[in-house]
Amino acid sequence: MKEIVLIGGGGHCKACIDVIELESKYKIAGILDLKEKIGQKILNYPIIGTDDDIIDLAHRGITFIISIGQILSAVRRTELYLFLEQNQIKLPVIVSPLSHVSESAKIGEGTIIMHHALINADVVIGSNCIINSKALIEHDAKIGDHCHIATGAIINGGVEVGNSTFFGSGAVSVQNARIPENSFIKANSLFIM
Repeated sequence: MKEIVLIGGGGHCKACIDVIELESKYKIAGILDLKEKIGQKILNYPIIGTDDDIIDLAHRGITFIISIGQILSAVRRTELYLFLEQNQIKLPVIVSPLSHVSESAKIGEGTIIMHHALINADVVIGSNCIINSKALIEHDAKIGDHCHIATGAIINGGVEVGNSTFFGSGAVSVQNARIPENSFIKANSLFIM
């Protein structure tokens, strides 16, 4: 089983651990976080280093997932993704076995699909996205890179979500809406543009 290291040890990291354990494709080798946290544990997995250790770990054949959350900004997740990409480090797609992803959907590298998410026919999801628990992405929707579709959000058919967008918990988009890049859609709102 290939080893994986999680980059970022906050709350989203815990949710990622739960999905990775259930998916059973990767063995979690540890977590990268701040230097002063090395040696601490998150859900029994040790913090083994910092971002400075990524290249060395990659040379040892370890793969990664970015486990930093995204609410106010996608900047840090994007920076990490671009660093990995520049160093030709490929990221897996992580999919909870409790989710449903249509066979016709396309998902970019480094994206994680959390528990009970529903991804329907001909959906395209970019790289380095979080599709959180119980999110619904309907047919023909397109989600850009570095987006977070939060818990219980509904992206209806034909919607296009621009890069680096946060779409809040319980928010709903009407069909065929166009959501600009870097948007922040607050929880429980209705997006109609």
